[in-house]
Amino acid sequence: MAAGAPRIFVSHLSGVAVFDPNGDHVGRVRDLVVMLRTQEPRAERTADGVRLETLARRPPRVLGLVVELATRRRIFLPITRITGIESGQVITTGVLNVQRFQQRPAERLVFGELLDRRVRLVETGEEVTVLDLSVQRLPARRDWEIDRVFVRRGRSGTFRRHKGETLTVEWSAVTGFTLEEQGQGAENLLATFEQLRPADLANVLHHLSPKRRAEVAAALDDDRLADVLEELPEDDQIEILGKLKDERAADVLEAMDPDDAADLLGELPQEDVERLLDLMRPSEAADMRRLMAYEERTAGGLMTTDPVVLRPDATVADALARVRNPDISPALAAQVYVCRPPEETPTGKYLGTVHFQRLLRDPPFSLVGSLLDDDLQALDPETALPAVAGFFAAYDMVAAPVVDEGGALLGAVTVDDVLDHLLPEDWRETDFQFSGEVADGGRP
Repeated sequence: MAAGAPRIFVSHLSGVAVFDPNGDHVGRVRDLVVMLRTQEPRAERTADGVRLETLARRPPRVLGLVVELATRRRIFLPITRITGIESGQVITTGVLNVQRFQQRPAERLVFGELLDRRVRLVETGEEVTVLDLSVQRLPARRDWEIDRVFVRRGRSGTFRRHKGETLTVEWSAVTGFTLEEQGQGAENLLATFEQLRPADLANVLHHLSPKRRAEVAAALDDDRLADVLEELPEDDQIEILGKLKDERAADVLEAMDPDDAADLLGELPQEDVERLLDLMRPSEAADMRRLMAYEERTAGGLMTTDPVVLRPDATVADALARVRNPDISPALAAQVYVCRPPEETPTGKYLGTVHFQRLLRDPPFSLVGSLLDDDLQALDPETALPAVAGFFAAYDMVAAPVVDEGGALLGAVTVDDVLDHLLPEDWRETDFQFSGEVADGGRP
């Protein structure tokens, strides 16, 4: 960006695409790395000529960007490798170091650590909340600094009716960024990442400090937190759940897919499991206990107890209305299971499956009982994982019914759960294989 260009507020950089000089997509901005510089003496003179020594608050220097590649690896992009920030995109010199980003002790992450902080105005001592910060390139140099802070008077809070006046001040007009803060909010951080898919937001949380991770989790609503927990590594799941109050932890577990919630409960001490199950609705707790009774790497341990179940006299229109629900995953929405009453798992006698494509081909008034694919054998709950994977591969399935020896539908296994258990246990913490050729570039 040329000298003298308008300043850029960092919230506008969240998720911005990064391109090399040839226009090839490199990744997306996930954070900014800055260094809070120490105060330095500054000489001033009063009106009567007396020379005073004061401390100048130097604006933080922007070291670079944290960029997430298509492989989900996060790398450090030095600010000196950026040739332009314009029209919602970042242009680099094309030289990248794909070593995974590791935050150094003296560095601060703008999104992860500075947003939502409570600081004070130097002039009045009034407490304010940081909503945003702006960066600007220094004249005739390649260095960038945080120059201004957008703040709100009063304490931060999602449910405050009057959130107070907002104002933009110079960096030197506020103090307190270096202090350790307990109970830091997360409202503005979450607004920055509002459009992220659960898997991507989980990746953001995984790279935050444990303190900040707990604060962000506390600020998420139950459904959003449940979706994110399902995408986190096991250690992060246990850590976050352990910092929630028991009542909320039970609510979040209920909002998770039953199979994922059962897997998480299976990693907790038995006394914690029983305490949480006692706080859940009886029907939800019964599903959890049923799933936890199966070995993890079997069809019963992999299945969800919430597939789309219809009676044989339901119509195609009824089926399409059910699978249209955005809360149902694409894999579960790929087919409906036709059973005798009751429709809650375990159901009455399982009759067969109707695939989504068949629903699109037949008139809305057709009965699903007349469209059954009843040739495909259902899975037994004790079927081992390798056999389940072979079943999916052989029949090109994205979901499959699990039926007990009495013919009742117990649930359905989806392909994403099969993949979760076939991949290495730490796959969420590692990157997809990266095959691009890039040049080396060091940290400043």
